[in-house]
Amino acid sequence: MYARIVVALDGSAFAEEVIPRAAGIAEQIGATLSFVRIAERPGDMLAADEYVRALTRQLGVDGRAVVATGSVSESIMGEVDRVPGSLVAISARGRSGLGTAVLGSVAREYVQSSSDPVLVYRPSSAAEDGGSPISTVVLPLDGTARSESMAEEAADWAQALQATLMVVQVIDARRADMTGIDTTEDAYVRSRAELIAAGRGIHTEWEVLHGDPADALSSYVRGRHDVLVVMATRTQPAMRAAVLGSVTSGLMHAASVPVVVRAVRP
Repeated sequence: MYARIVVALDGSAFAEEVIPRAAGIAEQIGATLSFVRIAERPGDMLAADEYVRALTRQLGVDGRAVVATGSVSESIMGEVDRVPGSLVAISARGRSGLGTAVLGSVAREYVQSSSDPVLVYRPSSAAEDGGSPISTVVLPLDGTARSESMAEEAADWAQALQATLMVVQVIDARRADMTGIDTTEDAYVRSRAELIAAGRGIHTEWEVLHGDPADALSSYVRGRHDVLVVMATRTQPAMRAAVLGSVTSGLMHAASVPVVVRAVRP
């Protein structure tokens, strides 16, 4: 599992809301916590360094400010790669007026550019309980190789957190009616859960949800403070401003839960 979780900060109170979540997860898996603040210009370095020093003194963790070389996301990657076994944790912003959430520009660029998993969290306006330990890791599957590519990552998290791995499939009832799919069939998701349990020796369960995938998954995890979602998402390298996969975006928009996501190229 990861030995270090690096929280990427931009100096805002909003970005800092990921800290309790990242700290709680780091404690559960025995990882160290570190902060990084990227100064976009050399002239911003003094203020960035003072910000990080104040925060690290207050919370008793490691951290440093770095002058950007290239984009902010590339500079964060450099800090993450500096210590093997590191995972970045970053806040995502929702944009009002859209049916799906758009990740904050830095978070989106990082997810799209990185080949590694990223811990993304979109805090809500209400105070969240970041101190609850994770007891359930949710792995959404849809029958594609893309979604199943995160099965090992999800199993690693469940093992490290000593949590239940919940394998979830969402069946769109409208699509099922059109194609003759039996919406009560759980053979696929059950078989995947049993296969993971047999191979990894962890407790697994499974659930079949119905409805729009993003809505159903969001409703399933909304309001829970003990859940970590691990999932793959689509990315479109030619469209840097594009919303990531609709299910990932919808989940970010509707539910404030930590999500470990990795972009899978088409």
